[in-house]
Order: sequence, then C-alpha cells, then structure tokens
Amino acid sequence: MPFDSRVPAAPAAEGSAAHHRAVARWLLFVAGLVWIMVAIGGATRLTGSGLSIMEWAPITGMLPPVSDAEWNRLYDLYRTIPQYQLVNQGFGLEGFKQIFWLEWIHRFWGRLIGIAYVAGLAWFWLRGQVPAGYRGRLLLLLALGGLQGAVGWFMVASGFDADRTAVSPYRLVIHLSLAFLLFGVLVWTAMTLLRPRPEGAPVPPALRRLVHAAAGLAVLAMLAGGFVAGIRAGFDYNTFPLMEGRLLPRGYWVLDPGWKNLTANIPAVQFNHRLLATATLIVAGWAAVLAFRALPRGRVRGAVTGLAIAVALQYALGVATLLAVVPPWLGTLHQSVAVLVLTGALLAIHALRQPPPPAGSG
Repeated sequence: MPFDSRVPAAPAAEGSAAHHRAVARWLLFVAGLVWIMVAIGGATRLTGSGLSIMEWAPITGMLPPVSDAEWNRLYDLYRTIPQYQLVNQGFGLEGFKQIFWLEWIHRFWGRLIGIAYVAGLAWFWLRGQVPAGYRGRLLLLLALGGLQGAVGWFMVASGFDADRTAVSPYRLVIHLSLAFLLFGVLVWTAMTLLRPRPEGAPVPPALRRLVHAAAGLAVLAMLAGGFVAGIRAGFDYNTFPLMEGRLLPRGYWVLDPGWKNLTANIPAVQFNHRLLATATLIVAGWAAVLAFRALPRGRVRGAVTGLAIAVALQYALGVATLLAVVPPWLGTLHQSVAVLVLTGALLAIHALRQPPPPAGSG
C-alpha cells in the first residue's frame, strides 16, 4: 500500500530531531560544568591553592584524605616546595587543609566533567542516536577534555620548580585557553544541532564584520587577562582610567627581547588588557547600535545586543576588580563572566551565519 509505505517518514524525521535536541541538551549540560570549572579554577588561583596537591592520581585522587597519616604525608610533600617555604611557612596542617580542599574540589570537578561526557557519549553512541556527521567532533571533544587534564597537571608541575611560588603564566594561559576552546566547541556544536540552518532577515555584511571583530578582540582580551593573572599584574596600577596619572604607563617597553613585554612586563601586560577590553566594548556597542537600526526585533538582533551587554558587564567588573585590588571573590566573578562574554560571542556569530546559496544558483 503506497500510503502505508510513506507513513514512517514523518516519525523518523521527528525521531532524528528529538535525538538532535537530546544530544544538544547533554552538550550544553557539559558546557555548564566547564563554566563552573573555570570559576573554581579562578578561585583556586586567587587563593593560592593550586599547588597544594603535588601528586597526579587521576583515579585514586578522586578520594580525599581520610586519615591523619595521609593528611600529614600530603602536608610533608607540600612543605618541600618554594610556595610553602616562601609564602605559607608555618601555617600548619589546618592552614594546609584550607587550600587543599579548594584544589581537591577543582580536580574532582574536572573528573566529574569527564564522567558526564563519557557516560553521555556512550549512551548516545550505543543507542545509535549520535547525529550523522557528528561522531568525529564528539570524539575530538573527548580528546580535548583529556588534553585539558594533562595540561592542567603540566601547569601545576611548573609551580614546583625551585625558583617559583606560583605556576608558569605561559602554562596558565594555555590551560585557560584550552578551557575556553573546549567550552566553545561544546556550545557551538549544541547550537548547530538545535538550529542547523540560519534563520531570520538578511544581515548587513558590516554588522557581521563588527560582531566577528568584537569576538576576536574579546578572545585576545581574555588571553591578555590570563597573563595579567599569571604575573599578578592586577595588584599594580589600581587606578582607572589612567595608570599612575598616565595613559601609557612608564616602563611599557623595557624588557629584552621585546616580545617579553607582552607577557612578563606588568605595565605592558595590564595596559594591553585594558586596551583590548576597551576596544571590545566599543566594537560590541557599535554592533548593537547597528543591529537596532538594521534588523527587526528577533533572535539575531537579540544575540548581538546580548553580546554587547555581556561585554559591558565584564568591563565594569574588570574596573571594579582593579580598583578593589583584586579581592578573590570579585576576581573569580570577573573570570566567570569572561565565559559569559564568550557565550554571547558564540550566540551572535551563530545567529549571523550566512544562509547557503539557493539550490541551482551556481
């Protein structure tokens, strides 16, 4: 019967769409866990807790110390590194426990992300519900997650060197960049599953260029912020908008070779972060104005406006963090809202995608 043979087509399409939505929700859930991980990482760094665990034990490390003997063993290990000898000497076992627990939570949360991702991937894979063309990307995300864990330990290990009381700022920036990349691929993949085709009115090319520029500047500002955190540059020049009464601070370009000023010179690193953040704010704001003028009310205009609002919020938090001389709670919030800016950029770029040319047009 011809009619009967065509009936399953609609349910099959509906089932495929349902699988897409289910996979997208799982990916967004994992992305939310990564966002929390970034926040915990910021708190760990700002409280000096990241070097308190000197062993990389991916499996056994899931369980915290439960005996006095184990606590003392770990404390004795910590007392061998420069951070204890130069910063925390004599703060006792109770003081060690305070920094230990935050780092343990940070690592436990990373393991939780891995479990949530592997379990979800296995569930959809074994049930044959992974959307066509997405297996490679989902495996890439798994590899990125494993790489992030390894880079995290690579970063922490740099803090055990004889001349350090903190981790290498270069390794810190690599670790933070990978977290942003992992979050970005998770969110982009989920959005593409939910909205595979561009929607809405035609978008002026100038608006698309502005949004892409704002997103690029935001990423550069985040990387510059990583170096601000890595060399603790936020504890100097705690005035705004001038730095010791000058727009361009003294000593901006004093290191040799010159490129080191971009990563290791406190006046230059902080100034560059301010400059990139200000440029991001201006371009994102300009994009929002253009969107209001050129686009009707809807998802596309809302996404561009949301990006501008996120950037403005992050800018205000950055200034507040600087003026307050980087209290841990405010610094953690500032790092967390950076992920909101990244989310806003992804949503805006995704909404502004160009539709494919009409069939037969070429």
